[in-house]
Amino acid sequence: MDGWLPQNVSTFGGEIDSLFYLILGIAAAIFVIVEGALVLFIIRYRHREGRKAAYIHGNNRAEFVWTLIPFLIVVFLAARSTGTWLDIKSPERMPADALELRVTAKQFEWNVTYPGPDGRLGTADDFVRRNQLHIPAGRPVRVTLSSEDVIHSFFLPQFRVKQDAVPGMSITIWFEATEPGEYTLGCAELCGTGHTRMMASVTVHEAEAYDRWAREAAGPDPSTLGDGI
Repeated sequence: MDGWLPQNVSTFGGEIDSLFYLILGIAAAIFVIVEGALVLFIIRYRHREGRKAAYIHGNNRAEFVWTLIPFLIVVFLAARSTGTWLDIKSPERMPADALELRVTAKQFEWNVTYPGPDGRLGTADDFVRRNQLHIPAGRPVRVTLSSEDVIHSFFLPQFRVKQDAVPGMSITIWFEATEPGEYTLGCAELCGTGHTRMMASVTVHEAEAYDRWAREAAGPDPSTLGDGI
C-alpha cells in the first residue's frame, strides 16, 4: 500500500496519486473551515432569552466571495490536472511502440487477444486467453476495450487505470507497468448477478520472460475452451 492507496506499479500512477492527495487536502481544509464556522455560529448565535433575531436580506460581497473561491479552486485543479489527463487519455500522446492488446468484456469474463509470432494484432496468428492478462514490465501497453453485452469497467487499481467498456464502442487506453508481479483485473461497474466474480489474473513479466510466455502461449490453450462463468 502507498499510504491509503494500493501499491503503485505504473509510470503515471505517481502523478495521479499526487492529484488525489491535492484534492483530498483541499476538501479536508474546506471541511474543517465550514464545520468550524458552523460550530462557531451555533454557539455564538444560540437562543438566549430576551434577544431578538435580526432579519438580514443578504450580503452581496459575501456571496461573491464564496462563489469566487470555489470557482478559482476548480480552475486551479483543472489547470493542474489537464497535462496528466492528456498524457493518459489523448490518442496523440499514446506511445507508438506500445504492445497492442484487445480486451473484450462480457458477462462475466475478460477475453484478452494477443498478437501472435508476427507481433501484429488483427492477423491470423492472434491468440486469446480468458481471464488472463499478461504484460511486460517497462514497455507501454495499449489496450482496445469493447463489450459484447452491457457496460463493464476495466479496473486495475495498482496501475491507476479505470475505463468503461461500452457496447458498440472501441475505447483505447494505455499504461506501462514498472514492477513484475501478480495483480488482479476487476470490473468496477455493476454488470449483473455475476459481477463480483468478474476478475482476471494480471501477470507482469520481465521483458524476456514475457516474450517467452507469448511464444509458448501462441499454441492452443485448453483453458480458453468451454463456457464462461
